[in-house]
Amino acid sequence: MSQCTVNVSAVFPYVKQVFCIHRIFTEVKTGKKTEEIVYGITSLTQQKASPKTILKFSRGHWSIENGLHYVRDTAFREDHSQIRTKNALRAMASLRNLVVGLFHFFQVTNIAKTLRNFAARPFLSLQMLRW
Repeated sequence: MSQCTVNVSAVFPYVKQVFCIHRIFTEVKTGKKTEEIVYGITSLTQQKASPKTILKFSRGHWSIENGLHYVRDTAFREDHSQIRTKNALRAMASLRNLVVGLFHFFQVTNIAKTLRNFAARPFLSLQMLRW
């Protein structure tokens, strides 16, 4: 990670640091490499957020993205949802989070396969909950 120094305090008084993160991804299946440069701002001073700390925060964000949002996007196809009402969107997101949480509790390793099994045989979901 390289740190960028820019004086932006006159325009953005709460910005204490501007940073850039250079990432190189390697796709496991193909070996294809992709580069990405991400820029960010923070209200934390360098004493409160060193470059190492900022990188840790960034990686923490991606662990959430990979752990929950990826599952919601792929297994539940959340991005293709036709639901447009705000309350319904929140309710469905909560239900999906509940299902993902239950699957983790029951140590389900392949969520997509389990969802397909439940779609074909709905009674299995009740058996999983022991009803």
